[in-house]
Amino acid sequence: MERELPAGTVTFLFTDVDGSTKLLQELGPDCYAEALAAHRRVVRDVFGRHGGVEVDTQGDAFFIAFPTAPAAIAAAREAQEGLEIPVRMGVHTGTPLRTEEGYVGTDVHRAARIAAAGSGRQVLVSSATAALTGRDALRDLGEHRLKDLSAPERIYQVGEEEFAPLKALYRTNLPVPATPFLGRKHELGQVVDLLAGTRLLTLTGPGGTGKTRLALQAVAETSERYPDGVFWVPLAALRDPRLVLEQAAQAVGARNGLTEHVADKRLLLLLDNFEHLIEAAAGLAELTTSCPNLLLVVTSRELLRLPGEQAYPVPPLEAEDGTQLFLARARAAQPDFEPDEAVPELCARLEQLPLALELASARVRLVSPRQLLERLSGRLDLLKAGRGVDPRQQTLRATIEWSHELLELDEQRLFARLAVFSGGCTLEAAEDICAADLDTLQVLVDKSLVRVREGNRFSMLETIREYALEQLEASGEAEELLGSHAAYFLALAEEAWPYVHEYSTEWLDRVGQELPNMRVALDHLEESNRHQELLRLAAALQPVWGIRGSMNEGRLRVETALAADDRPTPARAKALTAAADLALGQGDDERVDELAGEALPMHRASGDDRGAVESLLLMAHAAADREDFERARYLAEEAAEATKSDPHSTHAIHATWQLGWAHVGLGERERGRELYEEALRHARAAGSTNLQSLVLSTVSRLDISEDRPADALPLLLESFRLNVEMGDRWRIAIDATRIARALAGLGQARRAARLFASGKALFEEIGGAPSWRAGEDEETLTFLSEQLSEAELEEELKLGAAIPPEEIVAAALEAPESG
Repeated sequence: MERELPAGTVTFLFTDVDGSTKLLQELGPDCYAEALAAHRRVVRDVFGRHGGVEVDTQGDAFFIAFPTAPAAIAAAREAQEGLEIPVRMGVHTGTPLRTEEGYVGTDVHRAARIAAAGSGRQVLVSSATAALTGRDALRDLGEHRLKDLSAPERIYQVGEEEFAPLKALYRTNLPVPATPFLGRKHELGQVVDLLAGTRLLTLTGPGGTGKTRLALQAVAETSERYPDGVFWVPLAALRDPRLVLEQAAQAVGARNGLTEHVADKRLLLLLDNFEHLIEAAAGLAELTTSCPNLLLVVTSRELLRLPGEQAYPVPPLEAEDGTQLFLARARAAQPDFEPDEAVPELCARLEQLPLALELASARVRLVSPRQLLERLSGRLDLLKAGRGVDPRQQTLRATIEWSHELLELDEQRLFARLAVFSGGCTLEAAEDICAADLDTLQVLVDKSLVRVREGNRFSMLETIREYALEQLEASGEAEELLGSHAAYFLALAEEAWPYVHEYSTEWLDRVGQELPNMRVALDHLEESNRHQELLRLAAALQPVWGIRGSMNEGRLRVETALAADDRPTPARAKALTAAADLALGQGDDERVDELAGEALPMHRASGDDRGAVESLLLMAHAAADREDFERARYLAEEAAEATKSDPHSTHAIHATWQLGWAHVGLGERERGRELYEEALRHARAAGSTNLQSLVLSTVSRLDISEDRPADALPLLLESFRLNVEMGDRWRIAIDATRIARALAGLGQARRAARLFASGKALFEEIGGAPSWRAGEDEETLTFLSEQLSEAELEEELKLGAAIPPEEIVAAALEAPESG
């Protein structure tokens, strides 16, 4: 039975193997593994006998909590005597908050940093622990600043043995942060690595991304490389670029000029908040030329553009780190704060921006995370800091305004115009809609107000875009730009339609990436009563919504457009057909008949033969869904007759397939199979991937109905592969449930149950509910119930619902299910 974690005053002991990489090389993998195992046995035995409780272990490191300080010291001393490999240990006492996940508070970080400062076989003790155990039994090592940048603290050592100097800070003026450094392990490692290979490193990013905090921690970590000192030069309050080097000289204590003082010293300068003093950059180039061992680290919202400059764009936090930061700061404001399901969503809405998370967490004393979420539309002013904070970071608004005020007028103009885009834009779109020029756009990127993603896409953090939207509204250009924006994306959607209708992955990806902009365009067209264009855009987007799994949104958008304008125009006819297609995917067959039936005479009146055939095929499909196979055959034959001149066309193949389904439904199975095979031949000849997958999946159902699951499975697997390649999530779900039925027929019930549940979960996610699925689902569940107990089936269904179909199918291909 696990012992309960001690509460109240707790003594923490951290351990870590010193030089583990070198030890692995010396001992070899097998001997090293044995040594680690022996080390773990000793540590757990000794610490357990002294009342220690294991809180966590990572790799070869232990985190142990003791109810008393003397017990922790005795355990550390005894463990070191029994260990054969070099292990460093750190001990610290505090009063942390105990939660369900473990301990929270600065004391945990303090204990870890004390351990990290030592050498193998050394036990370091904080002054807090020493006060509880008696300093006379410990060796006083003097005051040290640890690399967590906390204030100097007296450190003690267990025993009189000589060790290397502590890994601590000295010859430094680095500030003591108000809070510990959390997360950013990956970014910290990257920056530390870059510091080893450059002489000028600039950390860039918009205000509030945590540039200063990351830079401070990185230079602290690398301080041992600079025996002549690591110095912080704060520049936020400085206004005259000519005083930058003077400010640096004061920081290092230079009396006869900075260059003369640094000379050939191995020294690091951190120049913090440089963006408003860019004119001083040339002086930094001269300084590095004259001082060969000097390393400059700069934080700035824009690059310095100096020769040899290494840029590091500081990203927002990873989701886990963002949540960790919010929780730590929230508990600092309210010690008994317990997170709920709204916290991760709140952090995501704040874009994992450290400043925003810090400001939001301070509000938990007054409002819950859920209430904060509901108020985020006014985030620029909602989130405010307390006293003693840099005025530039009192609110998100102040942070962004600081950057905005540093822009030239033409840069401010483009910054505001770019807010018209949602989810970013391409260079071509920015040029066409906003009259952007590359040089000005580059300035906004350099100044961290605009980001470049995926090589050719420009975007803003949503927090910054909110401010830019305010500037756009104030400029008086918003209405004109929104009109240009809507026209641009309507043209793109209509250009893409023939390609996305044929399942072109390239065009599906391109339009899919622009869906946020398409939504802005749809909203503007509706609000400005441009109803015919609204109908055209909604219709053009139907294949993307259907294929990529946004049926609920797609259907709502198209139906809204139809309700806005009932004139019998070609635009309405196309929107009716699009709405019918989406309704078919959701199993609303009556609505399919209404919509396609209204569209058919409109298509014929305007000479749109393709649209007319689509309407016929949609109504035929709906009739087959209802098992009205006579009507389905009549409509499919009419469509086949209209397309017979081009048997390889999409609509001709579709008509042949639809006719085959009608014959099967009427009991003419051989004729139906012949038509399916004909459709498959034409689909392969035409290179139509989507029609190949459609026919393959349908033939498999025929095989299954004839009790030939072994013949059906390879057809389904080929169809599934094609749909994965196309990204057609609706058909992936269909094939997943059908493969499940084939596997159940082959006796692989457990895997079949998981795949069945996975496919159903995907259907629910995308909003697709074809009416014929109910019968297939019932048949599959019957087969599964015959092979699994109720409890077994429930367990497998629960497991499968959380796994993507692709993973389960891949596992099925790798190895058959064992008994």
